[in-house]
Amino acid sequence: MSKRKNEISPEALEILSREDKKKSMLKYIKQHKWLYVMLLPGLIYFIVFRYIPMFGIVIAFQNFSPFMGFLKSPFVGLLNFKNFFTGGDFWMLLTNTLGISLLSLVLYFPAPVILSLFLNEIRHDAYKRTIQTFIYIPHFVSWVIVASLTYQLLNVNDGIINMIIKSITGSTVDILGSPKYFRGLIIGQSIWKETGYGTIVFLAALSGVDMQLYEAARVDGAGRWRLMWHITLPTIKGTVIMMLILRVGSILNTGYEQIFLMRNELNVSKAEVFDTYVYIKGIKNAQYSFSQAAGLFKSVVGMIMVLGANWVAKKAGESGIY
Repeated sequence: MSKRKNEISPEALEILSREDKKKSMLKYIKQHKWLYVMLLPGLIYFIVFRYIPMFGIVIAFQNFSPFMGFLKSPFVGLLNFKNFFTGGDFWMLLTNTLGISLLSLVLYFPAPVILSLFLNEIRHDAYKRTIQTFIYIPHFVSWVIVASLTYQLLNVNDGIINMIIKSITGSTVDILGSPKYFRGLIIGQSIWKETGYGTIVFLAALSGVDMQLYEAARVDGAGRWRLMWHITLPTIKGTVIMMLILRVGSILNTGYEQIFLMRNELNVSKAEVFDTYVYIKGIKNAQYSFSQAAGLFKSVVGMIMVLGANWVAKKAGESGIY
């Protein structure tokens, strides 16, 4: 009987373990309190600009009026989504957005990976740092400046590129106004502006490669290309897959500012995407509920793509993003 009295029930053990976990967690937070203080600005940013605005999703199901507000605007159910999907613009928007996104996925996404591999092969530190500095600079140039430079280079009247083309062929090419050149123009701008800055993540992953692996491979007679293929690439494969999952999640997010600046009346048939469409319908035409429905559709598709890509990555044996 005395033994039974001294025995502790499973429920009591679970309560004790929970208390121990709480104490250890509080102790850990106290020891690293300044790290959590540094976390606060980012946390506040996401709460204010990401989570609180989610309450505005409700207007996608209303005939929203700014004068009546969220509470008094009439509820219309899925009418805005029906008008969006059955309208004449939906398939054009989907085709244009997917066309730019898929082309970006094929051409732009591998560019930072390839550039990182080549930078990793540079053995002279000063030369390597100099190149990194120069390729990072375009990221800090605004899209307005990029669009202005593009216009100065490609406009039909006095653009440098068109002057060279005219001197060779005798005629100019309206690259800025022709719809067939729009996607290539957008991808080219993105590659020039963001490839260098995109190498930061992959170079950080490459810094963790065990140098003994390279030494052992060199002893076996492996050259630079084999070292890159059999050691460097497998080491950063997890990082590449994680970035690919995030990229797939933004497949309908082509970027508003860049597209809007390069869009004009001549190339609008290929330049109109979800981001610019939501702005025009919501801000310029004051169709708040309709534009919110279009934006919500884009967000839901992005979420599904992230979850699907993450599931595929896990099935393939990778860690995914969660």
